[in-house]
Amino acid sequence: MKYIVSNSVVFLSLLLVLVTACGGKEGEFTGSVQITGLIKNAPDGLLVLSQYNQEGSAVLDTLKLDKSGRFEYEVALDEPTFFDLNLFDAKTVRLALYHEDAHVSYDFESEELEIGGSKDSKMLRKIDDLTIQYQDEINQLNDEYYQAMGDRDQQAIRGIQEKAMELESNHSKRLKGVINEMEGSFAALAGLGMLNPRNDFGYLDSLVSVLYTRYPDMKMIQSWKQELDEMRALSIGQPAPEIALPDPEGNLVKLSDLRGKYVLIDFWAGWCKPCRDENPNVVRLYNQYKDKGFEVFGVSLDRTREMWVRAIEEDGLAWTQVSDLKYFNSDAAATYQINAIPATYMIDPEGNILAKDLRGMTLENKLAELFD
Repeated sequence: MKYIVSNSVVFLSLLLVLVTACGGKEGEFTGSVQITGLIKNAPDGLLVLSQYNQEGSAVLDTLKLDKSGRFEYEVALDEPTFFDLNLFDAKTVRLALYHEDAHVSYDFESEELEIGGSKDSKMLRKIDDLTIQYQDEINQLNDEYYQAMGDRDQQAIRGIQEKAMELESNHSKRLKGVINEMEGSFAALAGLGMLNPRNDFGYLDSLVSVLYTRYPDMKMIQSWKQELDEMRALSIGQPAPEIALPDPEGNLVKLSDLRGKYVLIDFWAGWCKPCRDENPNVVRLYNQYKDKGFEVFGVSLDRTREMWVRAIEEDGLAWTQVSDLKYFNSDAAATYQINAIPATYMIDPEGNILAKDLRGMTLENKLAELFD
């Protein structure tokens, strides 16, 4: 579960990126596709077709139904593209189109949707179904969270946080399973925004590399590739970049000073409530494993030394602490691409990145795996 930096805690967010993407070439591409449909029991309103490009979504045209509820529309394409078909502001159908025509059938009474023709659009629907399932699970967990917040039940809140991380992990596995069945369809790219690049870098990198090889001129694929290239230095197995910052006494301390131990780089701040809530768990695990070769390297994103030092004392943080007191303009935060806290990196004794975003039970399980 990701906590966005603000004065309030954002419990959980679902990031869904709709992108123009590319995929396998099945058949002769003529430069245009035909979208046809049959809408039964339609309400009053408009049938609007929108197209996604690199900048976002833009209305392409308004379509008309004939007396029998049918419509048809031809759209020119120069690359694989995603579309939204808005049915009278009551139902939205997503389409992934390139070399195959698509047929949409929807009945407003039975709510039965059928998509014919375009295989890519059918595959896209599988991602949409997973999205709906995931959103329902998030909504249920949100209800539990707000109830626990209202009751000020910290134990329940921590349990819900663990469930949220498990939910994200399970959704990632389901989504990758669906993508793996898509046989190279560009529709898979619509699901990439729901994967966490910090944890799923290898999977994303492999998929984008394949698509880039097949469609090197696609702007969106180029964008994905550039983003992943920038993240490569922080992927699991890569050497952890050096951090050299002052400790509370002003002495320069380096991450590399702890070489030879398993080190948890803990990005936190005294003003960050989720960070402070996690600190007792880290203290407990630090005391349990410090004599076995475990160390913590705290990197504070505080603005003032007073708040930083007070939080260290109040929470009993006995490990190494450093900060340049630059908030999110910290050199270390920039190097490690930190835009939300708490955030962690686990470093192995050789100084390589072993894992990311460990906290709660995931941190406890990893330490047990390493030392027990």
